[in-house]
Amino acid sequence: MGRGCSWCVAVLAGLTAVSSSAGPASAHEAKADASLSKIGPAPEFSLTTQENVRLSLRNLRGRVVVVTFIYTSCADTCPLLTAKLASLQVKLGADFGPHVFFVSISTDPERDTPEVLTRYARTYGAKPAGWAFLTGTPAEILDVEKKYGVFARKNPRGDVDHTFLTSLIDRDGVLRVQYLGARFDPDELLGDLKKLMGETTAR
Repeated sequence: MGRGCSWCVAVLAGLTAVSSSAGPASAHEAKADASLSKIGPAPEFSLTTQENVRLSLRNLRGRVVVVTFIYTSCADTCPLLTAKLASLQVKLGADFGPHVFFVSISTDPERDTPEVLTRYARTYGAKPAGWAFLTGTPAEILDVEKKYGVFARKNPRGDVDHTFLTSLIDRDGVLRVQYLGARFDPDELLGDLKKLMGETTAR
């Protein structure tokens, strides 16, 4: 089982790696913010989608991006997080895909092949036009985890204990807010997405 909360303390230290110039990033758990601060440039990545094609964060410039970390054999928190995103997919309506894009990165790349991720995506009704499930080599995944301040460890049973961190990236590729844990209010996240969609992009 993924027990994200057991790693919540450790993630706060790792978040400083997101942007050395911006200082420590602040994750929050369902707290209303008057505005969304700019944490710093979102760390780049290039991984393999469930459709077995490479996708880079820079390819998504111009859209608001939600980045999460899950693995498909998780029996508790990952399904909760993915189900929340699936509900937001519906609420976003026509904005989903053209204006908002979800990225779910596997913390278990050895087992989560593109084929496995495709089945997982179908289980939650994920629309590929706006939602990519990503995998890669263990080294690639570890690199992205470190950049985003996510700690992951496979236990002797083969389950992956990892932090649950949901990052919101604006249309200019700037990291704006991070939700720590999986029990946040999806309506708050939806409100943050609408704020970011309403902003004017940098010229």
